[in-house]
Parts: sequence; C-alpha cells; structure tokens
Amino acid sequence: MTLVRTARSGELPTLVEHPGDTERNTATREYLAQLLDSGCTRPEWCLVAEDGDGRTVGSAVLWTIPGHEVPLAVVLFEAPADAPETGTALLDAAAAKARELGATELEHVVDSPAQAPQFQRDPERRGALLRRAGFREVRDGRRFRLDVPAAGELPADDPRLTFRSLAELGPEPFVAVLEELLTDTADARLADDVRRHGPRRAAELLFEETAELKHEPEWWELGYDADGTVAVISLPAENPSVPVIGFVGVAPAHRGKGYATSVVVRGTRVLAAHGATEIRGDCDAANRAMAKSFERAGYVNFADRREFARPLGDAGAK
Repeated sequence: MTLVRTARSGELPTLVEHPGDTERNTATREYLAQLLDSGCTRPEWCLVAEDGDGRTVGSAVLWTIPGHEVPLAVVLFEAPADAPETGTALLDAAAAKARELGATELEHVVDSPAQAPQFQRDPERRGALLRRAGFREVRDGRRFRLDVPAAGELPADDPRLTFRSLAELGPEPFVAVLEELLTDTADARLADDVRRHGPRRAAELLFEETAELKHEPEWWELGYDADGTVAVISLPAENPSVPVIGFVGVAPAHRGKGYATSVVVRGTRVLAAHGATEIRGDCDAANRAMAKSFERAGYVNFADRREFARPLGDAGAK
C-alpha cells in the first residue's frame, strides 16, 4: 500500500535518493533547497510516497512564482517504474493540495534528454503516468540556450527597427499587438487560450503572466518598421532560475522580412546589458520559423519540452 504524506523537516531537501547516482542526487537536492529559499515552494508543499515497508519511493513538489500563494505546477515528480499506482497517488495528492490552495489548473513539464536539475528519465513512461492522472499534453516545445558572449560579439540591432519601451508607451499598445499575433499563432498552447478566452482576453492573460516574471519596464519594447507600424514585440525577463527571452513575436504584416531573428537579438542584447551570462527561450515545435530565428541568433536547441496540464475543477477531480 502506498502512503502519500507531507515530507518531514529531516527529509528536506533530499526527498528521494537514487543509490549510485551522485550527480542526480546532488542536483535535485540543491534545486529543492533553492526553491525553498526563493519561495517557489514551501515545506508543506513537498510530498513523498512511502511503500509498505516505510521506504520513501516517490515525491512531488508544488511550485509557484516567488511571492504567490497559489501553486502553478508540479516539479521533482518521482515514482518507481514498476508501480504506476504510486505515481498516480502522488499526482492526485498534489492536485488535491493545489486545489485546496486555490489553483484551477496544475502543470508539469517533461524535458528530454534527462538533465539537471530534475533528471526526468524515461519520458514516455512519465507521459503515460501524467495521462493516467488526468493530465493532457498542451504543447510540444523546443528549448534553446545561449551562453552570452562578450557585449562586442553580440549581433547588432536591426537598423530597420526603432524601439519604444513599456515605460514610454504603457501596456495597451503591447496588449493590442499580442491580440493581433494570437489570432494567427503557431503555438498550440496560445491557440488553445484563444479558443477558451477569445483573442483579447488571451492577450491580456499572456501579458499578465509574463509580467509575473522579473523585468523592468524599459526592457519590454515594441519595434517599429520604417513605415511607422509595429513590426515586433519583445518581452525579455528573468524567471527564478535564469534570464529568458520570455515572449517575442512579429506582426503578421511584417512577416517574411527576417524580423523574427531581429527581435530575438534585441531581447538578448537587453538581457546581456543587465548582466545575463546565460539566456534561454522556447517555442512550439510547430513554429519552425521561430526555431530557426533562435538558431540564427546563436542559440542551441538543447532539449525538447512537453508541457502537460490538469484542470482542477470538477472535471479534474479524481
């Protein structure tokens, strides 16, 4: 029988240890310690599963943006390969806890190849466990990374574009551009938001969610073409772990001009100017134009990321 409970103080930040896997154990322990220190999680959000002999065999940790009270996702999800019922029990317990705290949806991402800090080995088994627990895949993504070179080695800004910031313009022009972009997006998750909420509300939600990440108003910009119309939007930011491109896009009327690479470069230059040494970004696998733009800006596709979500209303209850 599986028992799922809150981790005891003496079990943090270790949770599940894998014998003989020092790299994984060290990375996940340090990651959880960082999450606790930053407020991305808290001790009562850390769950473990015990087998019938009282051994810790699995874990699930709720995660949120620092300063928030409502969990958004599950991280450090571990379950034995030969006991799928343990994984289901952990995910159900995490969902119940998140729902009690006010969450309406719970997310989990599976990166491959397996790497620090979560070392999500056997991604197909993980995907099957998530589906068994009521999660659905909402995005097949690609992850990109740039080790920032010296400032003088970064590509120059596109001279065709003139940039104006959020500090100057205020949010309304940014939301308007996002609304236009979302009516014709190749991103499955954003397209789903449009179907659920309509393009205007989906744009507002995207702006609000991105604004939860650390940024300065001067970092966020619209780029104007020589004809005076908005050509690109750039929303670079910092998540609790690393600086990110956040969101970039090219207005439909200006696609095919190479501006997608230009806007990735612009976000990169802004983050680098504020001390970033590593920058990450991602896009939907179906958005080949954006993937190529990351590559042209010097980024490397270091992993694939499948995003899952489980609703926590009546439909999500198990």
